[in-house]
Amino acid sequence: MVTQPIHMACFFRRRIASKLSRCLGLPEDTFISALCAIPVSKKQQSPDFRLSVKALLSKGILPDNGDLEAQTKTLANQLQQDDVVEEIFAGRGVIHFRVSRIQLVQKVLEQSRKERDKFGMKSELLKGLKKGTTVVEFSSPNIAKKFHAGHLRSTIIGNFIANLKGSLGNNVIRMNYLGDWGMQFGLLAAGFQSFGCQEKLKMNPLQHLFDVYVQVNREAENDEAVEQAGREFFRQLEQHEQHAMALWRQFREITVSEYRKVYKRLGVHFDVYSGESFHQKQAQEVVLRLQTQGLLKTTEKGTGVVDLSPSGDMSNYSTLLRSDGTSLYITRDLAAAINRKEIHNFDEMIYVTDKSQGNHFQQLFQILLAMGHLWAERCQHVPFGLVQGMKTRLGEVVFLEDVLDEAQARMLRNMSQAKTTKEMDDPEDTAEKVGISALIIQDFKGPLVSDYKFDWDRILQAQGDTGVFLQYTHARLCSLIRLHGEEDTVNPSLLLDQRSVLIMQHLLRYDEVLYQSACDLQPKHLVNFLMTLSHLAASAHRHLPVKGSPQAVAQARLQLFSCVCTVLANGMRILGITPVEKM
Repeated sequence: MVTQPIHMACFFRRRIASKLSRCLGLPEDTFISALCAIPVSKKQQSPDFRLSVKALLSKGILPDNGDLEAQTKTLANQLQQDDVVEEIFAGRGVIHFRVSRIQLVQKVLEQSRKERDKFGMKSELLKGLKKGTTVVEFSSPNIAKKFHAGHLRSTIIGNFIANLKGSLGNNVIRMNYLGDWGMQFGLLAAGFQSFGCQEKLKMNPLQHLFDVYVQVNREAENDEAVEQAGREFFRQLEQHEQHAMALWRQFREITVSEYRKVYKRLGVHFDVYSGESFHQKQAQEVVLRLQTQGLLKTTEKGTGVVDLSPSGDMSNYSTLLRSDGTSLYITRDLAAAINRKEIHNFDEMIYVTDKSQGNHFQQLFQILLAMGHLWAERCQHVPFGLVQGMKTRLGEVVFLEDVLDEAQARMLRNMSQAKTTKEMDDPEDTAEKVGISALIIQDFKGPLVSDYKFDWDRILQAQGDTGVFLQYTHARLCSLIRLHGEEDTVNPSLLLDQRSVLIMQHLLRYDEVLYQSACDLQPKHLVNFLMTLSHLAASAHRHLPVKGSPQAVAQARLQLFSCVCTVLANGMRILGITPVEKM
């Protein structure tokens, strides 16, 4: 006898699986993954679960007799209804199951009351996911440069992945791997010695360093001596010469201090601030190891490379050393990966960078495997596309602070003009949180690898699938609960109307959505789920009044809205959004 899990979708899946088990003489677990909660439809009442008979045939669980439709009908007819599973009927290659409405309402409300912040997390589906230590490397801007709007995607996507993995029970290490080494830094430092000013550095540090970097690059294009000075400074850094290290340390400390302010606004934190500089010595050790293993070869130009071609003809290789012996980005990345495995003994490591770096990570993982590090198979690159057309009223956006300021200012203006806006203790803080929600939802609606066009007016709309609508729905439900309060015990038979049942049916899918998100690390599944839930809740709020209804009905509806409110807040936090309670 299987103990019934607490999660409501699991309770129903188990009941259906036990019928299939008795009928086909196979263990219940055989059918769990083939049972899916059905997306809701506003146009017609839909069943709650479906079993893909086609999937069972393709996996060899059932013998295939060549007539899928007949086989589906035969199996559906053999299954018995009961007080929990009230209706069973065949479709095209699938069997549909409709569960008792009273049981559905009861189980959802029961879980909502007991679980709150952990709603949906005790699902068997999620327990089946591999747990352990996950390192997520994200954001990773270059020091001595202002936080560019292009870093926004890496930061919020990495934060989502870290939140998701943490909520599912993984031990997550959030790592910011700063670009604080390399030729570009040598060029900047050489430029600062020529054009830099300590006074300007104190007043507006990153803006001044950015101006110096632009100027020195312009000079280097026309003057080989400037580029040579950059190479020489980087060589001095690699040799740890005192004056070079002092300037590098000053730039690094200034930059990290400025970045922390931006991360605080975004609600993002890191467990480790690492950087390429931490691995210069280890990079040389990696080079020695590659030489010992016979993997490092020297080209005619004097560069050190690793041959990655299947036939060993150098048709595909990765360069690890310049001809002057200095390391490259990939050399330091190899050292960093090996060092992280030694320190954190991770079970998986996830890198979040734009899609242009796909080839870099492919080479990185290949070299690690060639060196005998089999754990490299558990390393993953999550690529993302570009944002097009992100501008403020002042023109092209260069820095992320400009984007956050603009989102806050526009949201504050929209809130001041809206008739429904509530009085708030700190309207600027609310506007900031809602503005950031709008940015995140806009970013997460589609596949991460896709480029998308940024549109201020569209993302800040209060209607439609926007972060503003999501926050507004949550705040409205919070206000309703604050106003009326809620009781623990309610009569489930008072929530059998179509709108209430649609919400309950939709909530059956929550664990599947989290499971899907965990498998492909795409936030769009959770965004779409929360948007549908918001629209269903908005419709229920319009048609199922609390005020003026009999006490028992009012309390049942409040319990329903409280459940929705909890799931919206939980889902938003996983996405990296701070839910607001008034707006």
